[in-house]
Amino acid sequence: MSYQQLPDLVQQFLFGFGTLFAIINPYGLSFIFLDRTLALSDSERKIVAKRVAISAFCVLAVSLVAGATILGFFGITLPALRIGGGLVVAASGWMMLHEPIRQFDPSARSDQTLATLKGMTLFPLTIPLTTGPGSIATAIALAANRPPEVRGFVRSMIISLIVALAISLTILNAYRHAGSMARLFGPEATHAVTRLSAFLLLCVGVQITLTGVLDAVRPLLESR
Repeated sequence: MSYQQLPDLVQQFLFGFGTLFAIINPYGLSFIFLDRTLALSDSERKIVAKRVAISAFCVLAVSLVAGATILGFFGITLPALRIGGGLVVAASGWMMLHEPIRQFDPSARSDQTLATLKGMTLFPLTIPLTTGPGSIATAIALAANRPPEVRGFVRSMIISLIVALAISLTILNAYRHAGSMARLFGPEATHAVTRLSAFLLLCVGVQITLTGVLDAVRPLLESR
């Protein structure tokens, strides 16, 4: 059975899930999440992972359901969101790319406690690390393609919420097992994957910014 032969709702789910999964890349980000929570034990890290997953669901759900309305209320265009958000993501990736090497140690502790990292759940662990401007802009773009009729609109919104839930469960699974994956790969491989993930995050930020700039400039060029 080809993709075109699948029911419309299944196609919407697969398209939305695949698009957001590719942009968020939860399993790649799990090593950056691990780097940010080295001070915690595995059990404590799972608590933070659950909070991040819940926050990510809320961000994606709001973006999919009411993102365009919120942007319109504040007078923010989608290109502006992409430019500003892309710069934030690129700056975050650049800083992580040039941080000193820190080896993963299950017994490691620092001045960052569980309570401190709980306070960092929404920012920066959820925004911009996990569900950053790229995924928010993508979710808003997906929502803009809903059919105008009421029945189709409601069904599409339900699918959007299911997509947000599925992505959040994937984030939870990836972040909960970040420590296990690091032990499986070993210190050197973990460091390499962390640096690669940071570089990809930098590239994603640059791409989001370029897309925003092109979207903003294109109407000016076409008007000439």
